[in-house]
Amino acid sequence: MSNNRQPLVVNLKTAIQAKAWVAVFLYLCGKTTAMKKEIDPKESPRGRAFELWKTAGMPKVTIVKTFDVGRLIRVAKRSGMKTNMLMCWCIGQAASGIQEFYTLPAGGHLWLYDRLAVMTVVKTMNGDAHLCDIPFSADLRQFNEDYLRLTRQVNETNEDHLLGDDYMAIDTSALAECEIDGVVSVYSELFTNPFLAWGKYHQGLFKTTLPISFQFHHAQMDGFEAARFLNGLQGVIDRLNV
Repeated sequence: MSNNRQPLVVNLKTAIQAKAWVAVFLYLCGKTTAMKKEIDPKESPRGRAFELWKTAGMPKVTIVKTFDVGRLIRVAKRSGMKTNMLMCWCIGQAASGIQEFYTLPAGGHLWLYDRLAVMTVVKTMNGDAHLCDIPFSADLRQFNEDYLRLTRQVNETNEDHLLGDDYMAIDTSALAECEIDGVVSVYSELFTNPFLAWGKYHQGLFKTTLPISFQFHHAQMDGFEAARFLNGLQGVIDRLNV
């Protein structure tokens, strides 16, 4: 598999415009490629939370929110785009504006990333389930092209497609066979990436709804940032347009 990603150079102008401390940190580090960097938690806004939660036996929190997905379903039907792809893009778009998504606690360390990916589960022709990381792009059409190409690749090769250290991956799982109220995944330090899961949407009389479970590591973000992300996700869905 070829890797045509170009090195990312962050200059002072970019750092100022980005507002988030992530961009400023990368600028101070000088030129950097698109890979993770270990950072001192004390020098980040997550320092206190990292110390409190890094050795907790159950460091994750799950929040369930019911979304109005009527617009997303209409856009999918009108455009022919996959519903799951649109949801994954909306998740990436909402997360891209929240700086906590660019850090990840793992192995007792705090890591900084400059790019996001959204992971989806692909059920292959063999009936197996494999993981597929999709690099997030704010360009919906580009993300759609990558989604279709990479999920097809996973389906044909029956092998995972993981982007490794280049991206902070937001894990997702769509259980579209049934309506569910919520999902709780493994509460373990072994799996620290944020995780969203949902089932089949409910077509009501006046609106179409979908409960989504959001699980996150408390060292990565607090409930305030998680709630802001979930509210932002609803906003992205409401403004979705092709």
